[in-house]
Amino acid sequence: MNKSAPLFNPMDPAFVRDPYPFYRMLRESAPVWKSPMGVWVLTRYDDIAKVLKDNSFVHDFTAEISDPRNRRALAEEPVYKSLGHSMLLRDPPEHTRLRGLVVRAFTARRVEEMRPRIEQIVASLLDPIAASGAMDVIDDFAHKLPVIVICDMLGIPEEDRAQFLSPEFRISGRAVDPTPMTRAELDLVNRNIERNRVYFSGLFKRRREEPGDDLTSALLQVSDEKDGRLSEDELYANVSLLFNAGHETTTNLIGNGLLALHRNPDQWKLLVDDPTLAQGAVEELLRYDSSVQLTARKASRDCEIAGNAVRRGDDVMCLLGAANRDPAAYDEPEKLDIRRKNVRPLSFGGGIHTCLGAQLARLEGEIAFRALATRFPNMKLENLDNPAWRPTITLRRLEHLPARW
Repeated sequence: MNKSAPLFNPMDPAFVRDPYPFYRMLRESAPVWKSPMGVWVLTRYDDIAKVLKDNSFVHDFTAEISDPRNRRALAEEPVYKSLGHSMLLRDPPEHTRLRGLVVRAFTARRVEEMRPRIEQIVASLLDPIAASGAMDVIDDFAHKLPVIVICDMLGIPEEDRAQFLSPEFRISGRAVDPTPMTRAELDLVNRNIERNRVYFSGLFKRRREEPGDDLTSALLQVSDEKDGRLSEDELYANVSLLFNAGHETTTNLIGNGLLALHRNPDQWKLLVDDPTLAQGAVEELLRYDSSVQLTARKASRDCEIAGNAVRRGDDVMCLLGAANRDPAAYDEPEKLDIRRKNVRPLSFGGGIHTCLGAQLARLEGEIAFRALATRFPNMKLENLDNPAWRPTITLRRLEHLPARW
C-alpha cells in the first residue's frame, strides 16, 4: 500500500464534472489505498472484480462491528428503513430468497421479448417532439423511457404514472450515495417513500383482488403463500428497489452516453452511419462513463487484497469507474471506441449482487441510441463543455441535457 496517496475531495465540483483524472492519479499512486476514514479504496479492474465475486465481502455484515460512517442516526429514517428490507443490502440466505422471487422476470429471453414494446415506447416519446427540433434529453426522454418500462412490468395503470414520471421522483437515488443529503433532500426523499408506499399498498390490494400478468401480481402470490416467504415490508422495499434501480441506470446510460458520443463526434458519426453499432456502443459507453461509479462491501473475515491485510469488519469501496478505465484491462482506456471488442465493464457490479436489470438496461440503451442516431443525425447538444451534473458520486447523472436538431 502506498501511504503517499493523493487526497482529493469527492464533493469538489471538479471531481463531479470529471472524476477520471482523479481515478487515474489514485490508481497509479495507490491502487489499494486505506483512506483517512479507514475505508479501503480500490481502483484496479482485477482487484475489484475479485472482491465483487468473493462472498467474504458482504453488504449487511454488522455484528459487533462499528460503522465508521456512523449512519446509526439515520437508521430510523423511512428511506433507510425501506432499503434495509431490500435485496440490495442483504446477503445470503435472505438475498438468495428475495432475488429468486423476481429473477425470472429479468431472464435474457423475457427481456428480449420486451423489445417491440420498448421500441413502441421510444417512438411514443420521440414522435411528439420530433418536429419541435429541441428537447431536454433527460426530462423528455431518458427519464421517462425506463420509468414507463418498469411501470409496464409492475402493472401500474397509465393513469397512475404521473408521480413516477415527475422530476421530483428522481431524487430517490440520493439515498444510496455516500455524499450526505441535506435535511431538505432527506425530507423530500422520505415524503416520496411514504407517498409511494401509500400508492403501492392500494395497488397490492387491487392486484390481490384482480391479479394480472405482471410482476406485482406474481410477487403478491408468493407473499401470500403459507410459508410467508415475502413480508409486506419486503414486498414494498423490493418493488421500490426495482423502480429506483430500474430507471436510474438507464437514464444515466442514455444521458452520459449521448454526451460522450457528442464530445467524440467521430463516434457519433459512426453510429449515425451504422445504427446497428448501437448494441456494442452500449457496452463501450457503460465502460467509458459508467452510470454507477462505485459500490461498497464489508469484509466478513480477515483476508488479503493484493498483499494488503484487510480485517474483519473493514469497509471496501470499489471504484467501478476507475476499474473500467484500467490500462491493464483495456488498451487506450481513455479513448471512446464504440467498435471496441471484448468490453466487460464492471458498471453493473459482479457476483451475486450483479444488477438484476442489467440486460434490460442494455436493451433500453441499445434501442434508444439506435433511434436517436436514426431520427436525429444532426443533433447538437447545448452546454457540451459544461453540462449540469448532479453532485453525487455513486450514481453519475446529468441534471439536464438540452439538445437541438
